[in-house]
Amino acid sequence: MRTFLLFTFPLLALLFAQDSFAQSKSLTMEIEWNKPLVKGNINLRNGTIKDIQVVKGKGTVKGNAFEIKAAQGVRLKIKVENVNLAAGPEPTVISVKTDDQPFSFFARDVNNKYPIFIPGYKVVVLPENDTRAYDAVEREILLRKSKTKVQHIEEEKETSFDAAAKVTRSMSVPTWLGISRDMRIFEVSESLPDAAIGEANIISPKLSSTPLRLRETKNDPANYLYAVGRGVGVRNNLTRRLEQGVLPILNSTLVDDDVQYNSTVFAALEKSPLHALKGTDFLVADQYSGGHMFTEEQLTQLKTRTPAALNTTEETVLIFRSKIINNGAVPRYAWFKTPRPGTGWWNGVKYQFDEKSGFSVYDTGTVFCISKLNGKPLPNEEISILLQPGEQAVIEFYLPHSPVSRERAAAMAAIDVDQKLRESKDFWLGKLQNAAHIEVPEKRINEMIQAGLLHLDLITFGNEPNGTLAPNIGVYSPIATESAPIIQFYASMGKTEEAKRSLNYFLDKQHEDGFIQNFGGYMVETGAALWNIGEYFRYTRDLDWARSVKDKLLKSCNYLLEWRNKNKKEALKGRGYGMIDGKVADPEDHFHQFMLNGYAYLGMNRAAEILKEIAPTAYKQIRSEADAWKADIRQSFFNAMGLSPVVPLGDGTWCPTAPPWTEADGIRAFYQKHEAFWSHGTFTAPDALLGPLYLVFCEVLDPSEPAAESMLRYHSELFYQGNAAFSQPYYSRHNWLQARLGMVKPFLNTYYHTVSAHADRQTYTFWEHMYKVSPHKTHEEGWFLMETRWMLYMENNDTLNLFKTIPKKWLEDGQAIVLDGVRSYFGKLNVKAVSHVNQGFIEAAIGGAFTRKPGTVTIRLPHPEGKEPVTVTGGTYDKKTGMITINGFTGDARIVVQY
Repeated sequence: MRTFLLFTFPLLALLFAQDSFAQSKSLTMEIEWNKPLVKGNINLRNGTIKDIQVVKGKGTVKGNAFEIKAAQGVRLKIKVENVNLAAGPEPTVISVKTDDQPFSFFARDVNNKYPIFIPGYKVVVLPENDTRAYDAVEREILLRKSKTKVQHIEEEKETSFDAAAKVTRSMSVPTWLGISRDMRIFEVSESLPDAAIGEANIISPKLSSTPLRLRETKNDPANYLYAVGRGVGVRNNLTRRLEQGVLPILNSTLVDDDVQYNSTVFAALEKSPLHALKGTDFLVADQYSGGHMFTEEQLTQLKTRTPAALNTTEETVLIFRSKIINNGAVPRYAWFKTPRPGTGWWNGVKYQFDEKSGFSVYDTGTVFCISKLNGKPLPNEEISILLQPGEQAVIEFYLPHSPVSRERAAAMAAIDVDQKLRESKDFWLGKLQNAAHIEVPEKRINEMIQAGLLHLDLITFGNEPNGTLAPNIGVYSPIATESAPIIQFYASMGKTEEAKRSLNYFLDKQHEDGFIQNFGGYMVETGAALWNIGEYFRYTRDLDWARSVKDKLLKSCNYLLEWRNKNKKEALKGRGYGMIDGKVADPEDHFHQFMLNGYAYLGMNRAAEILKEIAPTAYKQIRSEADAWKADIRQSFFNAMGLSPVVPLGDGTWCPTAPPWTEADGIRAFYQKHEAFWSHGTFTAPDALLGPLYLVFCEVLDPSEPAAESMLRYHSELFYQGNAAFSQPYYSRHNWLQARLGMVKPFLNTYYHTVSAHADRQTYTFWEHMYKVSPHKTHEEGWFLMETRWMLYMENNDTLNLFKTIPKKWLEDGQAIVLDGVRSYFGKLNVKAVSHVNQGFIEAAIGGAFTRKPGTVTIRLPHPEGKEPVTVTGGTYDKKTGMITINGFTGDARIVVQY
């Protein structure tokens, strides 16, 4: 009891002190600038100004306006009343609006021990009677030697996948198997310890992402359960791997004590070879994808297109084979259950197993599975097999996407699995061979690049060989923002035809007025689609296609301009004037969002680049309008930044912030208003995933501007874990900004922490969110692939940057990095770097087929132990950045770095 009282009395005293502070009705503070002249005004939210006095320097105060001059620093004393210093909504915020570098702060944040110190603005805010000058505060904080999270990262070793994987969650993801272009997909969920799928392996046929519903299942989703081995036990004894590490052919190994099950599962066509595939009409596939939106005209088109797309003469088939071997010294039993309807043993769908044929048959007489044991019909739906030491048994089954007649099943029973497997391998390898080649000295990343390209292709639906393609993003229909990395990675890997056909999706579905909207009420797609089209044009200079879509480009540009003109209202000056409003993602935040307007400006900017080549008169108008839009966004942004309260960082400094939209008074996660907006597993989505950092990515703000630096700093402190964002981390654009700025260690920290937690470590498939929702999410995978591209090569105006943020481990002795035929804004690019550090040098060769040569090429070739070069030939070495600059690039270069 005495121990309880010893802890209680101090706690009560602390609570009383905090409550007194929170209920205080007046507060006095002092603001000192380390500047000779400051003028502006003081404004309050949720409080009143009682008095403003000049306490250092000479100046005047009129109402809430002030002007002060001094030889070395100026200082104001401000007394405010009726203030709210409590935690929670409606706090008192003090805004200091000066001609340059305005800022705001929470009155409750004024503190003697941790003063508001903004070195970039040369200002400090102190409580009353704290007589320290700016220099004294600065000196004291610097002496603490505290660090921001990014500064800690900079002092640590470069992060690797293995290091990140030790501290990040390991995610297993269901595997999607298909044949490319065709919306008939099989989702295979294996019984893994963290999968939470139930008692066995489940096969779920889908039309795109829509569960297949059958009359045989009374219109319930079709699912099939099968089991390999004795059952769900205490051990984690299942491993999985894609064929050759990259192909969409799933291999798994189950070690059930002495008995080992080596299984392979893949998709094929019922009769034809895969190269004869016809695909699915993109609009029909769209109909079966999540979140789709159609105009009345598109709905009319679907009435004629859908029956033709669904009434196919040939099914896709999931083919399974398990080679079961007894590795023990004595005879052992193996167990297997062939697919049955449902997701549990209790499912009541009526069916029979025919032991004579090995057919699994619905009561309607249609066959949903054909099963074999050692080449003959499986004698029972569930079976135990006694295997002698070293003996092997082979189980096979063929599961058509939709049930078939007995006649077709009999023909299917003759499928040669080896032949179909060879055919499947050749088909997918052919797709890789027709793409550019990237090779890095990290096996996992190499495999993820190739597997990723095929994962994107697997669910890019459309008719072959020339039809429009729908670049789906997992379970969802294409979205211009989320399909962007898919389309741009296609272009980067030389798959420019696939990129163009994917862009046609957005143009084909364009509304009559020029509006582009395909998903879930998102308002951001028009600008993002124009941006993607502009990126494609930068890669290809495809003037013929540009001319063919010119009218559509102009129509979308005009739609955006009309929308913008509706928002040119005097009441919106500085708070959204000339900025469009709407939501950019799932949250119903219909505001003048910076992300929305950033993409709109970026799209207009890219459209202007195209029009300059094909329509000079239209170009002048769009160029002028885009520039004006950018200026309006910047005006509202800097005004909003001045009103948004500053935040403390880990090094003792405070940093300006910015809200996600102009209507907000600051970071939304600070809850200045009475609202609740938690969604998608985080408080941080509006600010970090959909927020103002997009203005840097969308070229409204330059990466070198102080505002960009400030956003990166406070985002890194508040919104990232392991320098990766929460929930859906690939929505955050700090990865791009870090790459652009050459922040090697922070970039690699983000890169490896995100991918190690977000993707299945065995099959490389991505979830949409960290809380395991929406599998095979190619938007996330696409941005991972683009992150890898940025690491290896990245354009900046007339400069091509190579290897700017690669791990130095990649240049250990004998290692090589190869870019063979990748595409850039400058054309086709070939680069090869080889490390001979044991002989004292690293060399690199740069060439390609350039449509226009970069004015400057830079390349970074870091020594794996961090050694500085003795000599560099072929370019000029910058010790600070580690970059080697080649000015006046002629199209070929050879660099040798000697140590």
